[in-house]
Amino acid sequence: MKLSQLERILDRARSKRIMVIGDLMLDEFVWGKVGRISPEAPVPVVEVTGESFYPGGAANVARNLREFVDHVALIGLFGKDHSGQQLRELLAEREIDISNAVEEGTFHTIVKTRIIARHQQVVRVDREQFTGPSSAQITKIVAAVRENLPQIDAIIFEDYGKGFLTTELVSQITNDARAQGKMVAADPNPRHAVDWRGVTVVKPNRAEAFLAAGISWRDPDDDPAVDVDLKRAGEVLLKKWQTKYVLVTLGEHGMMLFQQKHAPHYIPTKARQVFDVSGAGDTAIALFTLGLACEATPTEAAEIANHGSAVVVSKLGTATVTRDELISSFREDSDRG
Repeated sequence: MKLSQLERILDRARSKRIMVIGDLMLDEFVWGKVGRISPEAPVPVVEVTGESFYPGGAANVARNLREFVDHVALIGLFGKDHSGQQLRELLAEREIDISNAVEEGTFHTIVKTRIIARHQQVVRVDREQFTGPSSAQITKIVAAVRENLPQIDAIIFEDYGKGFLTTELVSQITNDARAQGKMVAADPNPRHAVDWRGVTVVKPNRAEAFLAAGISWRDPDDDPAVDVDLKRAGEVLLKKWQTKYVLVTLGEHGMMLFQQKHAPHYIPTKARQVFDVSGAGDTAIALFTLGLACEATPTEAAEIANHGSAVVVSKLGTATVTRDELISSFREDSDRG
């Protein structure tokens, strides 16, 4: 894609209005250094030098979109605990609309704590509670989405498998959105049974795609373009989910785009250095959906998502990509080509 076309697409982004619905979490990073091994057990002792907090899960998808879009709305479940308050404050700082989010007094906000020493993750500690919305909450959420649909350009479902997204919730919102010609995207978790039929695009990673398609896992081929099982998985999922597009992210190998009545399209990775893959999938679904909402072709949208993911994995922590960084990534690629 030419830089002029990328800039035209991104120029349209600011006025778009996108809603993200899914599992909310707080990402905590504990930074430190290792100077010795514990005398109590054969494990490193991390001397803490700092802490950082970021919106995680569906909140990170919203945060990625906010770099390009003026209005991003977010619906998910908060606890009334300290972590929930921290997450609310982080989202308020970024002017992300959480007016229709659900607050539950008995719910403990999901927190993922990563301990990092010298750019290496030592351990991750998850504090999570699997809770789905009640029937009354689903009714309230569906009504809120329905009221806002005329002003929304796209909806993204972000499923981390923590229970907030249910088939009942997803199908009602998807049906309403399709009736108004709105785009619906999903980042699935195949270990969590949600029926994604009828959404516009689904973005699994390779392992998730194989699991959802019922294909036995095997290590990827060196060249994804000739990976027969990957192509079979994509074709199965297009039919299973009755969707226009399936975008399979392949980690260090890039992405593969599947479309109805088109041959699979392979996009090689643009990553130069990989420091931290935290949230790369969030960036991919955010930018692919945004690209489509800004009238990019599916291939152009996938290319934008691929470059964006390459930028965020070169950063430590749950990161985002800016417009300038995205344009620079395309420019570097063009200069090398």
